[in-house]
Amino acid sequence: MTLARRARAAVVAAAALTLTASGLLAVPASAAPAPSAAAAADCSGRTVPASKISFQLYSYAGWQRTVGVESILSELSDIGYKNVEPFGGSYEGRSGWRFGKLLQEYGLRAPTAHGSTNADTFRDTLAFSKALGQKYTGSGGWAAPGIARDGSSSYEDVLATAKAMNQLGRKSVNNGTGKHFGHNHWWEFTTVVTDPATGEEKTAYEVLLENTNPRLVAFQLDVFWASDAGVDVVELLEQHGDRIELLHIKDGFLPADTLGDFTQLTDVGEGDIDWVPILRAAHGKIKYYVIERDGAPATAEFARDSFEFLSCLEY
Repeated sequence: MTLARRARAAVVAAAALTLTASGLLAVPASAAPAPSAAAAADCSGRTVPASKISFQLYSYAGWQRTVGVESILSELSDIGYKNVEPFGGSYEGRSGWRFGKLLQEYGLRAPTAHGSTNADTFRDTLAFSKALGQKYTGSGGWAAPGIARDGSSSYEDVLATAKAMNQLGRKSVNNGTGKHFGHNHWWEFTTVVTDPATGEEKTAYEVLLENTNPRLVAFQLDVFWASDAGVDVVELLEQHGDRIELLHIKDGFLPADTLGDFTQLTDVGEGDIDWVPILRAAHGKIKYYVIERDGAPATAEFARDSFEFLSCLEY
C-alpha cells in the first residue's frame, strides 16, 4: 500500500472518531514510497495543493553540508515541490538573483524566506528578497528586542518588538516584497506579561497580535511548537486566521519530555498532531504550508513522506 493510500485509510478511520486538538492521526511510513505523481493519482477530495506547499531548507541543513544545496533542490523537485523557504545558509554565497535562477532550473520558487531582521542592514535584505522574488520577508523569530526564550521579556519588551515588526513590515511592503512575518517557537506562548493599562495577563503572542499592523505584519505559525506549549491550534486559527497567513507544518510526539526537544519530531503524519481539524480551520486563510523538521535525517524520506501525506490528506 502506498503512503498516499495509507493516508486516505487513516482519514477514513478517523472520521468515525471525535476530532480533538490533541488527537492522534498516525500514518505509517512506507518502506518503498511511491513517486509523488502516483501518490496524487490515489487522492481525491479537498487536499492541500502542491502550489501551496513549501519546504523549509533548514530541515536539511546538515545534509546540505555534505551534498550541497543544489542536490537538495533536485531531490525536492523530483518529489513534486513547487516552493522552498530558504534560510541564510541555503544560498552558499549566491546573490538573490543567482539563487533565484538556480531555483528556476528545478521548477521552484521562494515566496518566503527566513532572513535578517537587523534594522541597520535591512535595506540589503530587501534588495536580496526582491531579486529572489519573495512575496513575504521574515525570519525564524522576531525583530529586536525579540521575545526571550527564558520568559524574561517584559510587556515593554514585547511592545518594542511589535513596533520594530511594524517598521520592517512597512519597509517590506513599500519594497514590493509583501508583509514581514514573525515565526514562533514555544516561548511566545509560555511568556506571560501584564498589560499595565488593564492589569490583564497576556501571552507575548497575544500582545504581538494586538500591537502589529495587519497591513504590514503577518504571522507564520509553527504548529508543533505551539502545540508543544499547550496551545489549541484550531482555536488560534479560528480567532486569528486573518493574521496567520503561513503555517510551519511540523509533527512530533506530544507532550514532548522537554520543550524544544528535536528528538520528539517526526515526519509529517507520523506524530501526534491531528491535522484534519487544523487544515479545516486553515482553509481559505493560509497562503503557504511550509513543511519543516529541525535536524531531519540526511535522506529524501522526510521530504517525500511529508509531501505525500499533506498533498493527499483529505480534510
